[in-house]
Amino acid sequence: MLIISDLTYRIGARVLLSGADAVIAGGHRVGLVGRNGCGKTTLLRLIAGALEADGGRIEVPARWRIGLTSQEAPDGEASLIETVIAGDRELVALSAEADTATDGHRIADIHARLSDIGAHSAQARAGRILAGLGFDPDQQQMPCRVFSGGWRMRVGLAALLFSAPDLLLLDEPTNHLDLEATMWLEEYLRGYAGTVVIVSHDRDLLNRVPEEILHFEAGKLTLYAGNYDRFERARRSRLELNEKARAKQDAERARIQAFVDRFRYKATKAKQAQARIKMLARLEPISALQEEAEVSFDFPDPDPLPPPLMSADGVNLGYDGAAVLKDVSFRLDGDDRIALLGANGNGKSTLIKFLAGRLAPQAGRTSVSRKIRVGYFAQHQADELDLAATPLIEMGRRRRGDPEQRLRAHLGRFGFCQERAETPVSALSGGEKARLLFALMSCDKPHLLLLDEPTNHLDIMAREALIEAINGFPGAVVIVSHDPHVLALTADRLWLVDAGRVAPYEGDFDDYRRFLLTRDRGDGGSAAGERGRSEPSRKEQRRLAAQRRDALAPLKKRLAEAERAVAGLEAEKAALQRELADPALYQGDPGRPVALQTRLVQAERRLADAEEAWLTLQSEWEEAEAGLSTAAARA
Repeated sequence: MLIISDLTYRIGARVLLSGADAVIAGGHRVGLVGRNGCGKTTLLRLIAGALEADGGRIEVPARWRIGLTSQEAPDGEASLIETVIAGDRELVALSAEADTATDGHRIADIHARLSDIGAHSAQARAGRILAGLGFDPDQQQMPCRVFSGGWRMRVGLAALLFSAPDLLLLDEPTNHLDLEATMWLEEYLRGYAGTVVIVSHDRDLLNRVPEEILHFEAGKLTLYAGNYDRFERARRSRLELNEKARAKQDAERARIQAFVDRFRYKATKAKQAQARIKMLARLEPISALQEEAEVSFDFPDPDPLPPPLMSADGVNLGYDGAAVLKDVSFRLDGDDRIALLGANGNGKSTLIKFLAGRLAPQAGRTSVSRKIRVGYFAQHQADELDLAATPLIEMGRRRRGDPEQRLRAHLGRFGFCQERAETPVSALSGGEKARLLFALMSCDKPHLLLLDEPTNHLDIMAREALIEAINGFPGAVVIVSHDPHVLALTADRLWLVDAGRVAPYEGDFDDYRRFLLTRDRGDGGSAAGERGRSEPSRKEQRRLAAQRRDALAPLKKRLAEAERAVAGLEAEKAALQRELADPALYQGDPGRPVALQTRLVQAERRLADAEEAWLTLQSEWEEAEAGLSTAAARA
């Protein structure tokens, strides 16, 4: 069990944690969420012992081994498989001691312990983890130094997973992964035997892996049962209840203050007025819970173009005469929403560069609309920004003839107010730089958006805003992302880039997930085979969906009735509160305020009962829906 008690931590004058408490049971998987910059990474480092708290304590069982994702990529001449195995320090130390020990009893102890920790299967386990993260058998034998920084970060993650700590602390583990490796990691963590705490902006991962969500807000920690979606609903309910309680208290303050203002200087009411002044002093303010900061994206509408925007027939794409993709054929229309699937290195970026007009075909025929404008987003473009410039200056360089007012208006589409538009790029956060790239790539009103990993550095709220902006954009979109939630909500067509080919994928993301897991287990199968199996099931899926709707209809009706009952009682309560807050009420019949107060208490009780009934029905609805979905999946 991990116990955080009265934890306080400061960075200079800024207080990140103030009397924070949390208890995480052993073996549980927990998602740690909160605003960007609130201190999530700092909390992980405090738990790992890399930082020392200013107050309070963190308790973990003495026997637990703690593992935290490293910010530094491994390097050197050792092979990937050797680097991963070296991540288990106990195994390495015992293996070395076994070669030099001379005492018979010690040798026996060493070999017994090596057997307990699975030393005999170390190579196979390390290989499976590396394969899941995208390394083939030949790459696993290559030295670490030959790989790029992003791939070496994967090796570091593999070494951490191989060491199998009792408490696994993961800080944005999917940052350097593609969609396929992310899906593998989700399944791996769902079966992990130890305790896991994950910081991530990947909504699908936070829904599929954690059993609880630990919310970091205003220096405090609050633990919610369930995955991220359930946390979000509970959080929203808590915000609404908090706001209602604050409104009630404000009305009570206003009512008491009105009495004080009216009677404090009248001798016959002076005592009552003084008593109410003391009541005001004792009313402890209810602090407002902070809403997550809203982020906006708004891609400008392009001029209409006749279809198709572009097409290809039998095209080969590659570099220096060597083809990476062969016989590529497609048609791209103005309203297409296409997600590219396939592991890193299979050619997705090559295809994106071709669509962007940055790579000429080696063979085949192409047709491209002469008036097409393309907006191309890639994370490496952030390195090309002028750090000394401001977003306004960068935009002015792209649109030299535009007046400043128009430049500011376009930056405003992506959340840059006047102050942030004049902030040096070097002082922008990673998310703000990403938003600046969106603004720059769309300033010419492109007909086609090419988005290559657009969600890196975007938190959950910003990703939701990006989804909304993509869905509101009337032009064409081709997107590559390791976030399946973003892809599922923006793409209506899937292209699989695999084995040197580009082909439509007829299944959905669940089909693709099953295909990947089946292939990783060595059960055979291919993308084409998976497509063949998915199509005949469409009719059956529609039939099962209709059955689910029919089965849930009575419960849905009761839930709607419960919602109407809550809304009616809330309106009744609000009306009573308005009457009680009116100073004129206290000038007439003295029995009237008492009667209204009695009715308010009764209304509040009925409202509490109605809200409890609604929450119970909501839970029943979610469980029934999940149960029917599971049954349908099994069928």
